[in-house]
Order: sequence, then structure tokens, then C-alpha cells
Amino acid sequence: MTNTVRPADCSDDAVRCQLVVALAQVTAFERFRHDVFRWWPRSFTWSADCLEDLVFEGRKGGALWERGPEGLRCDMARVLRWVAPERMILRWHVGPGGVPEPNPARASEVEIRFGRGESGTLIDLEHRAFFRHGKDGVEHRNLMAGRWPEILQSFADFATPVANTTSERRPLVDLSRDPVLKDLPALI
Repeated sequence: MTNTVRPADCSDDAVRCQLVVALAQVTAFERFRHDVFRWWPRSFTWSADCLEDLVFEGRKGGALWERGPEGLRCDMARVLRWVAPERMILRWHVGPGGVPEPNPARASEVEIRFGRGESGTLIDLEHRAFFRHGKDGVEHRNLMAGRWPEILQSFADFATPVANTTSERRPLVDLSRDPVLKDLPALI
């Protein structure tokens, strides 16, 4: 089965796109979250090619954030609702022009639902409340109508089952990249 993103649908104040992946619902949800560093397009981060990590904290109040060079941390989103493995709602802190938007009142919202389908998991993404971005909201919505399908296609490409994925998996904690933890002795 080919994982293909359906083109984005724009309404007055939302962008919607869908993807079916040939994975069980729980697996799709967990890979979306735990492997975000491996599949998220570097071009849609502030650190780009020098991105050191991308972390998705799977809980209400958690964050989707990136770590760049010299300890730079930029929060992309805050988790408003976490219902594993069915859905997540994020306050999206990336504003028009890709500028960080720390003010919750001016941040948009992204809801991602994972549902069971005949041939895998249906991932349904809705990015809404662009009006919160003020005069640039419509332009930002139009930009995201092109970006979300590209982001979801990156996940689809990553999620396509391969014969042996264990050798490709990134360790849960990469001590060599953490300046504090790398000098700790091994526990085993």
C-alpha cells in the first residue's frame, strides 16, 4: 500500500488534510510522537540542518520543541489535550513567517486524530484558529495548506513498513549529543 496524503482542504479558518498509513493505530500514534526527530522535515524547524533534537512530550502540558546548536530551545507547540492513541490537540506557537509566537492568545491550534481504517490508520489533521494571528492569519493559513501535506507525507514515507527497522531506530536517549549526560558512566 502506498501512503499518500490527500490534498489540504481550506475553509474560512482551518486547513484539513488526511493520510492513511499501513500501521495499526497504536503504532502510528507512537511512531508519530516518539520518532518525530527522524521524520519531521528539517526545513520546517528553526535549526534546519543543525537541528540536534526534536522532542514531543506526550502529555497534557507537554511540548513539541526543538533543540538546536549551543542549547537553543524553541517550542513549536504546547499539548492541550492528549488522548493516546486517538488524538492530540496542540496550541501551535509557530506564527506567520515562521516566527515563534509565545503568546497563547495569538497561537493557532492543531488537532491530529488517529482512527482505525480498513487498510491501516487514518490520520486526520486540522489546523484552525488562524484568526488569532491577526492580519496575517489568512496568508499563514494558505502557507500551512501547502506545508501540512508535505509534513504528513514525510511521516508517511517514514512510516512505510520495511523489512528490518530495528537497525535504523535511534536510541531513546543519545548520550553522546547531551553535554551533561555524555560524561556519565554507563549503568550496565
